[in-house]
Amino acid sequence: MAGQRVRRVAAPLRTQVLEALRQDVLAAEFEPGERLVEARLCARYEVSRTVVREVLRQLESEGLVTTVPNRGPVVTELTAADAEALFEVRGALEGLAGALFAERATAEQRERMGKVIRRYARTHRKAELAERLAMKDEFYDILIAGAANPVIDSTLRGIHARVQMLRGLSLRARGRGPETVRELTAIHEAAAVTADAAAARAACEEHVRNAAATALRELAAQHPGPHVG
Repeated sequence: MAGQRVRRVAAPLRTQVLEALRQDVLAAEFEPGERLVEARLCARYEVSRTVVREVLRQLESEGLVTTVPNRGPVVTELTAADAEALFEVRGALEGLAGALFAERATAEQRERMGKVIRRYARTHRKAELAERLAMKDEFYDILIAGAANPVIDSTLRGIHARVQMLRGLSLRARGRGPETVRELTAIHEAAAVTADAAAARAACEEHVRNAAATALRELAAQHPGPHVG
């Protein structure tokens, strides 16, 4: 299994390995529940055990890695119930963030939101999953900053870290790309152009609701069985 080769450039080595392993997890190079063996990771990324351990601790804090007794670190495996709970809270918070953005965002933040959504619309069909996730992260950075609420900032970022793998499932789903463009465009129109707080809240909630339905469907396809939640 070939991973991303870590380039020894200006960025700290730990940061490079963290980004490489994070992207490999999100791209399903490692399966949910798979053990992350230190020796194999050292060989894969050509770094020391110290660096690997630091990276694994960081990814555990983000919710992408779970330490299991007698097994060690494994890729986090979310159940349908876990996913539903996360999306419920995410929808409520993103709806509030959208409403606050409409009321509080600066002209620069409104312009930046439009730019990233237009870039996503132009490139999402050909972009790699990592690129699409990066653009979505940029969109959320702008949305959260424009909401100007530190509690939403810290809480929503923590939730986003835990749903990253589910976001990858949603973005990879057939037909989801054009739907995402439509939904993000609606958020931008309401939150940044017309500054309609109620419409912005509704658009954000719809986006999360549709993303949740797609991710849960993909999750069920990976793990057939009785519905949980």
